[in-house]
This record gives sequence, structure tokens and C-alpha cells, in this order.
Amino acid sequence: MTSTASRPAAETARPDRAAATARRLSLLNVAFELRAFIALAVLIVVFSVLSDAFLTVPNLITMTKHVAINGVIALGMLLVILKGGIDLSVGSIVGLSGVVAGELLGGLHVGGVIAYPPVWVVIVLCVAVGMAVGVINGILVTRFNVAPFIATLGMLYVARGAAMLISNGATYPNLGGNPALGNTGFELLGSGRPLGLPTSIWIMIALAVVVTLLLAKSPFGRWLYATGGNERAADLSGVPIRRVKTIVYVISGACAAVAGLIIASELTSAAPQAGETYELNAIAAVVIGGAALSGGRGTVRGTLVGAFVIGFLADGLVILGVSTFWQILIKGAVIILAVMLDQGQQRFKRRGAAAAAVAASKKHD
Repeated sequence: MTSTASRPAAETARPDRAAATARRLSLLNVAFELRAFIALAVLIVVFSVLSDAFLTVPNLITMTKHVAINGVIALGMLLVILKGGIDLSVGSIVGLSGVVAGELLGGLHVGGVIAYPPVWVVIVLCVAVGMAVGVINGILVTRFNVAPFIATLGMLYVARGAAMLISNGATYPNLGGNPALGNTGFELLGSGRPLGLPTSIWIMIALAVVVTLLLAKSPFGRWLYATGGNERAADLSGVPIRRVKTIVYVISGACAAVAGLIIASELTSAAPQAGETYELNAIAAVVIGGAALSGGRGTVRGTLVGAFVIGFLADGLVILGVSTFWQILIKGAVIILAVMLDQGQQRFKRRGAAAAAVAASKKHD
């Protein structure tokens, strides 16, 4: 028979155990939130031990330059995923923007005269092409209710086909231009080094600042998170759902076009095949960075760290001489692991919230 003296002690122990469980789950949730940073730190330590060339300043700058291309695309992809969509067309936009740049820099035949537009005009027109593809994606999703996966998958082929038609499947070489024609300077976008850092890194930093301010300080950022979290509730609250959806695809297309220009500038050539599978790298960076594919959750900081994880992993494997086939396999495994960890984090969050509620109710009782 249980004594009356032991009952209060048992009742006191229950809320203590519930509170301890809530604290433990909260710590696990913090670890899950920092998983991308932990993964990046582990990669740096492992590759530094395995290769003396990995953790050197020139190599770090080179790897960050590679990361910047994926980072620029991933920042646009983040906005699309935040609203619960996907954009599979960005890789083809990369190739299309490079081809358009090659066509323009090679001169336009106008009335028997060849006109060479300035480089800034070429850049603006190429970004406009990327935005136009984004507009079409947005219209398909918002006006015709085509699923984002299908709409952007179709535009993946349309944009790639357009690049093939414009170039006739050929590569545009020697995009450095001719001083006598006034079309030089394009190579600075990919090979320039303002203040000692490649231009592509500065572009990624500037874009990250703009997207951060857009999400944190503007009504559009609140609308975007609301749309991704609960589209029906956001619609009832007066959020312009269609406009938000269209804008994120336009921004994603612009970011992909900028990445295409960087690649073409760095190589001083443009090929219609450029950018293949880049959409998968961008999605991987966003997911590894902690964004939810269902929408409503994700940050610029996490996306950039995810891009560094993907970039450092790929470059580290190259430095170690790992086979390309193994690189593809490992990258796929990392993406699957990232999704599994995200699902685990959500389960721990729910359990932590339940444990905290139980502890609070026991404390009040």
C-alpha cells in the first residue's frame, strides 16, 4: 500500500521529468538547426587532414568562387521553396543566358550593319531573358494552375531548346570582345578581382544582403512566409498570393541568368549545354540549409551554408582524386541524409512542444 507521504514526492517528480525531457529535446532541436554548420565544419576538418592543399588561402578563394555560382542560384531557389514551390528550369536558364550573351557580343546584323551593344546592355538583356522565363513559370502556376514541378520541368526543356536553336548547338568562343568594337569588359564579371576577391563572390554577398533585407524588412517577406506556411490562411488575410508566386519565379530566373553570365564570362565562351543539373545543386543547398520543401521555413544564412557544404564537398573530393562516379553517389547520399534529418527535426520539435506543454500543465497543477 502506497503511503500518503510518497504521493507528493511522486507528483513532484513527474513535472521535473517532463521539464528535463523538454530541455533535452530542445537541445537536440538546436543541434538539428545547426546541422549544416556542423557538416561544413566536419568537411573542413576531414579534408584538411587528408590534403595539405585544402585549407590554403588560394584554394579557399577558388572553392568559394565555385560556391558563389551555386549560391546565387540557390538564393533565388530559396524564395521559390519558401512559398512551397520548386524551379527546375534554372539550369536551362543558365545555359540560355550565356548563349544570348554570346549572340549579342558577337554582333547583331541590323540593316546590313553589324551592331555591337555595350557589355552593360548585354547583361541587362540576358537578365531580362531569365526574368521572362520566370514570368512564364509564374503564369503557368498561378493562372493555369499547373503544378510547379510540371510547369518548371516543361520550361527546363523549352529554355534548353531555345538555347540550342539560337546557337544551332554550337559554342560561342572568344567572348572577350575587341577593343576596336567597344564590346570588351565582359570577362571582368567572371575573372575580375575587386579588393582581391573574385567578382562572383561579391555578387553572391550583395545578393545575399538584398534577399535578407527583402525577407526580414519588407511586406513581401512576410507575405512569402505566410504563403508558404498556410496558403489558404494567407489568402484569407489579404495576401496577394498570385503576385507573390510570380515574383519569386521572376527573381529565381534573374538569379539563374546572372549565374549563367558569370560562367560565360569566366570561360570567355558560352555553350547551350551549360548549367545542366545546376537546379539539383541549388535545391540541395536550400534543403541542406534547413529549408522545408513544403514551404514556410528557410533562411539565407542556412542556404549559403548549404551551398558551401555542396561546393566544399565536391572540390574536396576532386582534390583527393575521388572518381566522378563516386562524387555523384556521395552527393546524392548527402541530399537524402539532409531530408531525413529535416524530418527528424520536425518530429523532435513536435515532441519537444508536447513535453513543454506537459511540464507547464503539471507545474500549474
